[in-house]
Amino acid sequence: MRSFLLRSLLVFSILVGLGVLGMTSVGMSPTSLVANVAVGTGMGAKLACSGHFLSRFDEAQIRQDLGSYSSAYDWLSLDIDEQAQRAHVSLMGFAETSATYREGIGCTLDPGNGDLLTQLNAPKEPLADNSLPWPAGSAEPILNETLMQTLAASMAQDQAEGLQTRALVLVQRGQILAEAYAPDITPDTPLMGWSMGKSLTALMLGWLEQRGQLTVDERRLFDEWSSDERATIKIQNLLQMTSGLDFSEVYVPGSDATRMLFMESSAASVPLQSPLKHPPGSHFSYSSGTTNLLSLLFTQRVGGPQQAINHLYQDILWPMGMHDTTLEPDASGVFVGSSNIYATARDWARLGEAFLHEGELNGVRIARKSYMQEVVQPNTSNNDRAYGYQVWLNRGEEALYWPDLPGDVYGFTGNRGQSVMIFPAQQAVMVRLGWSAKNYPRNERFAQWLKALASQGE
Repeated sequence: MRSFLLRSLLVFSILVGLGVLGMTSVGMSPTSLVANVAVGTGMGAKLACSGHFLSRFDEAQIRQDLGSYSSAYDWLSLDIDEQAQRAHVSLMGFAETSATYREGIGCTLDPGNGDLLTQLNAPKEPLADNSLPWPAGSAEPILNETLMQTLAASMAQDQAEGLQTRALVLVQRGQILAEAYAPDITPDTPLMGWSMGKSLTALMLGWLEQRGQLTVDERRLFDEWSSDERATIKIQNLLQMTSGLDFSEVYVPGSDATRMLFMESSAASVPLQSPLKHPPGSHFSYSSGTTNLLSLLFTQRVGGPQQAINHLYQDILWPMGMHDTTLEPDASGVFVGSSNIYATARDWARLGEAFLHEGELNGVRIARKSYMQEVVQPNTSNNDRAYGYQVWLNRGEEALYWPDLPGDVYGFTGNRGQSVMIFPAQQAVMVRLGWSAKNYPRNERFAQWLKALASQGE
């Protein structure tokens, strides 16, 4: 009995440590033990599975990445089963959770009953012409020595400051001019984008709009909303995060966001149940939940999970040359478009190029120019207009979001400092990927690279 009590007390203290998740430091309530265990092991299993089978990280790197969220992850039991392609995680024998990798589909937390994903198949990828220059192909770029030195210096500075930058890419006028990679990271390493997946989701909705399968002014989006005031929410409101839904983006165990990502078999089910708090269009509230509603909408409009997988890769990613990108689904087969995306730094740059060229890349139009122009317009809210269609805008109203960058700049951003910044006037795209536990100095670093880029044109 005494050993059981000691073990229980130890587990409890570990669970308290797991209260620090995501981007905020928040204590936990003793009443949220179940949520702490479920979120902790769920996040551990998902990131371990994707980190190993997509990024090819070893256990030490995976544990280091998890430990950046909480030292309590040191107590997790982690087992990676190469044969089953599965990661198992438990907390001292409690709440064993697993995530399974499927070739071409990625990793998904295993559901408690049934498995729709066993019925899904990745489409057959066409052979890429490696002789073509980037972005259509993967021929090695001709790099600018001065700019290479600039990125190498930034990489060294980031590592010295503990920012754990893993990849930097600088593109101008459709050419990769400079790259820098951390040890054990290569141009072929897919890396987690977190919320940068939101911007890809916006492009996917643009693809649907171009095909006439939706309009941004549509209302009555889901059957669950048909008989209440949520029927007035427009697709544009979801894209601009002005839906008015009462969804909590606080990253603590049991919150809407953590329950959506690490506890539920259907990520969209959480925001789908959220009540309306503000009139649609009037209030901006950053919400990963609304992005996953867009993912659900994409899946429904194309005819289900298998068609969603087929269209994403065959009609959107591969035509852009993005052959090393994986957008992972939840157990219901719907993409977790808010967060679960892995791509190489060069593929992230390709996505930035598609936005820079207003929906067209490699001679293929993915979304209409008019839609992509709407992407970079401020939203209609009364409180924060510096957000377009799933992208952050530098100029919303008066003050610049990144004061040392031009006003027309916009970008995809994600947890741990993930960044793809787009510079329309300079015809440039800049990528930074890494795992920073503290805020990454986007404003300062990208201003340095912009200055270096400008000096090459003098």
